[in-house]
Amino acid sequence: MNGIFWTDQGSGRPLVLLHGGFLDHHMWDDQIPVFAAGHRVIAPDARGHGRSANAAEPYRQTDDLAALLRRLGAWPATLVGVSMGAGIAVDTAIEHPDLVSAVVVSGAGTSEPYYSDPWTTRELAAWQAAMGAGDLCGSVEGFMTLSAGPRLGPDGLDPEVARRLRAMAGGTMSKHTAGEPNLLVPVRDTWERAAKIEVPVLAISGALDSPDLVGMAERLAASVPHGRAVTIGDAAHHPNMERPAAYNRILAGFLREHLTDT
Repeated sequence: MNGIFWTDQGSGRPLVLLHGGFLDHHMWDDQIPVFAAGHRVIAPDARGHGRSANAAEPYRQTDDLAALLRRLGAWPATLVGVSMGAGIAVDTAIEHPDLVSAVVVSGAGTSEPYYSDPWTTRELAAWQAAMGAGDLCGSVEGFMTLSAGPRLGPDGLDPEVARRLRAMAGGTMSKHTAGEPNLLVPVRDTWERAAKIEVPVLAISGALDSPDLVGMAERLAASVPHGRAVTIGDAAHHPNMERPAAYNRILAGFLREHLTDT
């Protein structure tokens, strides 16, 4: 489908796992086999990430996802996203509500983030400068710093988690050049529109993540009619990778609570 790669495993009600920016579907390696035992688990690589082709024309990530779900006959689906993937999940609940039965987010609130924490704004600016200069090594390390959060630091991540993050980020970043056009079309007014999402919403935050990112996820959960927020201690921006057992337990409980035939 227009160069989009995805995996599709198991059977049952669809559960769609949406990876973070500069990563790919392998960030869900600790979830896919677990949940495929009782669900149809679909994990795409977003356009320009992992094994999916780079964009050749303007596109919206939510429309890519909607087209995939319709092609696969996999709706309504529970959308589970981390960071960029969380934004895609929320955008899809706004733009294509018929395709969505529930939303789970980590590390973001909507696809329109905002920042005020001094550590986050400083490290984000440094990372963006490295990417703008075409510095692949600096870009990967900036990504790792933000992934680890202000309290943990890159050296505090589990070595295997850090290896996986670096491999995915380096693979996706190497697909792009500093001067290429940005063809991504954003979804606008998401915070105002997200308050009208009527399906259940769960925010799962890593306690060690940037306070801006935790705050946005919790704001989303508080703004919708059926929202709830939980925190996983000793995890930062990618709690599904850092603390998979705790993350899987929380996600499984949410699915049992809200999807009656799971």
